[in-house]
Amino acid sequence: MNDIVIRAEKIDKLFHIGAKQGSYKTLRETVTDGLTAPFRRIGKLLRGQASGASELDEELWALKDVSFEIKRGEVVGFIGGNGAGKSTLLKILSRITEPTNGYAEISGRVGSLLEVGTGFHPELTGRENIYLNGAILGMKRIEINTKFDEIVAFSEVEKFIDTPVKHYSSGMYLRLAFAVAAHLEPEILLVDEVLAVGDARFQKKCLNKMEDIGKEGRTVIFVSHNMSAVARLCQRAILLDRGIIIGTGPAHKVVSSYLLSDNGTTAERVWSDPSRAPGSDVVRLRAVRVKTKDGLVTDMVDVLQPIAVEIEYDVLKPGYILLPIVNFINEAGVNAFESNDLDPAWRRRRRPVGHWTSTVWIPENFMSEGMLFVSLSFVTLDPIIGQFKEGNAVAFHVVDNMGGDSARGDWPGEIDSIVRPLFEWNTKFNRGGNEATNIEFSSTISEIP
Repeated sequence: MNDIVIRAEKIDKLFHIGAKQGSYKTLRETVTDGLTAPFRRIGKLLRGQASGASELDEELWALKDVSFEIKRGEVVGFIGGNGAGKSTLLKILSRITEPTNGYAEISGRVGSLLEVGTGFHPELTGRENIYLNGAILGMKRIEINTKFDEIVAFSEVEKFIDTPVKHYSSGMYLRLAFAVAAHLEPEILLVDEVLAVGDARFQKKCLNKMEDIGKEGRTVIFVSHNMSAVARLCQRAILLDRGIIIGTGPAHKVVSSYLLSDNGTTAERVWSDPSRAPGSDVVRLRAVRVKTKDGLVTDMVDVLQPIAVEIEYDVLKPGYILLPIVNFINEAGVNAFESNDLDPAWRRRRRPVGHWTSTVWIPENFMSEGMLFVSLSFVTLDPIIGQFKEGNAVAFHVVDNMGGDSARGDWPGEIDSIVRPLFEWNTKFNRGGNEATNIEFSSTISEIP
């Protein structure tokens, strides 16, 4: 019983869409409203009025009957599509928002990172905000002192630590906010999809730090659209859909279920609206597909068959040497393998404006069983500039039969390797140690007389 640090019981959250919004109030008005609110509520009930109902256009239940328990030391991911209720739930757990019905019990000191610069005062310097956040968490100054240098080093804002944070860029804000939240040792860390703001290098740094926090026995709640990160960091995942919990269990299984559903990434992504497609002013994605050798789109790949990842994109500006890069990431969040575009026809050549299709083929008997997520990056060379990255662009599941023709051979158990290529083996048998009687076997082994 004492191991439960978060308990959510039948949480509902109702938002009124289109309700008339009041202007901001002074402190005096807020205090006065608080004192008179009970009398106004009684008056409305006596007059038979539903509080504000006549002014509403629409009701939206962001969460409905959400219940779960999280133990001390667990790292749990909340996943789901846009509008699933993930961020709303974290705001309730952080005491930023109150539930309409139900309740959440939290035992322990909570650190939240829900938005860039959450908890920062814009007029205070980075140094002052570090001490302010530590004080809010109940830490003594001497405790914060021991962490201060580590926080500053992690955030990489040493030169600006005595500058008011209102002058920080969004990247600087993010780095310092994450460093503070992660290093001031809250017993429970709540992290929303803020890592998407940082560059790839800093995202990796943050994920490694969160992994360390989980190993230290602290509780982490992680909300993200990065399925490979969820599978890597979390022991357990909870899947939300339109405010309702529809799945819970081991992270890799819940992630696989989500990605194979209509809500998540599948074997094909098409961006029909260019303004919403991933890209830059140089290159922009149009579509990504996983295909069989027969040209069919598939999310179930036989390990004995080659598979292609087809990328459609538009080059918007001429004169750039373009390098598409594809990463294949397994359920544990490990980059299993990577492939750069080495087509000699366009390697290190400047590409004209137009519509392009690049296809990479993965040979048969190379991949290991399980879910693979495809992440795309586009880089321009001379100089090297990262144009954009689209994580979890598509996903597919590799399956293996037990016929003995694949790289698993006659082994019936699980194979945990990242890739599983089929190599050639040669076997020699030496009868009695005489070189003349050595028998060499290749491919098959026959009985020796």
